[in-house]
Amino acid sequence: MASGGNVPQFASLYVGDLHPDVTEAMLYEIFNSVGPVGSIRVCRDSVSRRSLGYGYVNFHSVSDAERALDTLNYSSIKGRACRIMWSQRDPSLRKSGVGNIFVKHLDRNIDNKALYDTFSLFGNILSCKVSTDHNGKSRGYGFVHYETEEAAKQAIERVNGMQIGDKTVEVHAFRKRNERHPGSTDFTNLYIKNFGKDMTEDKLKEMFATLGEVTSSCIMEDKFGRKFAFVNYEKPADAKKAVDELSGKDLRTDEQKEAQKEGDDADSYLFYVGRAMTKAERAKEFRQKAPNGREVGVNLYVKNLDEDTTDATLKELFEPFGSIASAAATKDEKGKCRGFGFVCFGSPDEATKAVTEMHLKVVKGKPLYVGLAERKDDRQERLRQRYQPGPMGGKGDKGGKGGGMGMGMGGSQMGGMGGMCGMGGMGPMGGMGGPMGMGMGQQMMMGKGPMMGGMMGGKGGPMMGGPMMGGM
Repeated sequence: MASGGNVPQFASLYVGDLHPDVTEAMLYEIFNSVGPVGSIRVCRDSVSRRSLGYGYVNFHSVSDAERALDTLNYSSIKGRACRIMWSQRDPSLRKSGVGNIFVKHLDRNIDNKALYDTFSLFGNILSCKVSTDHNGKSRGYGFVHYETEEAAKQAIERVNGMQIGDKTVEVHAFRKRNERHPGSTDFTNLYIKNFGKDMTEDKLKEMFATLGEVTSSCIMEDKFGRKFAFVNYEKPADAKKAVDELSGKDLRTDEQKEAQKEGDDADSYLFYVGRAMTKAERAKEFRQKAPNGREVGVNLYVKNLDEDTTDATLKELFEPFGSIASAAATKDEKGKCRGFGFVCFGSPDEATKAVTEMHLKVVKGKPLYVGLAERKDDRQERLRQRYQPGPMGGKGDKGGKGGGMGMGMGGSQMGGMGGMCGMGGMGPMGGMGGPMGMGMGQQMMMGKGPMMGGMMGGKGGPMMGGPMMGGM
């Protein structure tokens, strides 16, 4: 059952795994067919306004929400199976991890619905998800969150070691990230990269199985086509042995070594084996290596690059200005430059010189933009402050390019592009000057008072030069 157990008394549903193009109108059309919908919201990025891939649907009655959960869960919306569950307003249950289990060694054909159908036999499921890559392909593991701890324990006892599809799955209680690796020497999961295209999962497992019992292994690919892998051992000692014996080996053939391009870093071809770390762990390790906890060097952002730009050509372009720690031209799925990249200099003086010399310089017919690289959070905050209207700003309805109180190019008592307080503007109430003003400034700022004649009014409002406005 989709709903059983303690059903929430509010009729709010969470709808996840949505296609980026799904709108509130589309969701309304689908969910309103089940019962009257009170409101719908698709959550979006505060700056770009792009969909975050999930939203909320509020029904007028709990019974309609239950029916929608039963009938629409995992239905296709714009080619993607949506995932529906009760909206959990209290995050304590979700964050506690109670009733949450981890399922690995899943057959790659198992999707969210198949996983849900398998585990719904043991209790009410709050959420169920198979982890996927950017192409929507299964990563071979998933999560099931039960309403009660008893249901989770029963699922572990009954399903652990069971064959689902073509693979025998492992089911364990979910552990938080800070509980998985108590120490850098106590680990079983390895991250592997820099191996040939001919490497298969069978070859990978065979290679690592010579050093200990391997419980799982998989080869994955990022959006740029770069392959990497994970291998998990039964014992930490075997994992450490694999790192010591395999990492740093050159697995290339003699022909592949001869085909190495001149100038390529030889270390980039060496087989890498290390402890699998989370993103937070990698960031922490980098900060610890950097002096005073800060990033080494000064990072510059470069855009308007030609599509044929590579890391090597970008580095060559900026080498005359100092020592370069790294240079990276961001590439798309086809290996072409996406038009921007990053260059990291060893000192601020070198970076300043590069910006001075290279900004707006024409390279391959395009003027380059070169500036200091910003962190994503800093950039979003800057854009938010730039485009967030102030209490007096914005494009007012009655003040041309100023706000309702005349914040164009000056304040409420200054001339310029303003609004209703005697300031020039292009708004429907302003003409080229305010209806009571004189185009070049407000009466209290001109020095010649409200009695100036039409000769100073320029293209004033309808009352310029009237009987009430005499000369001096």
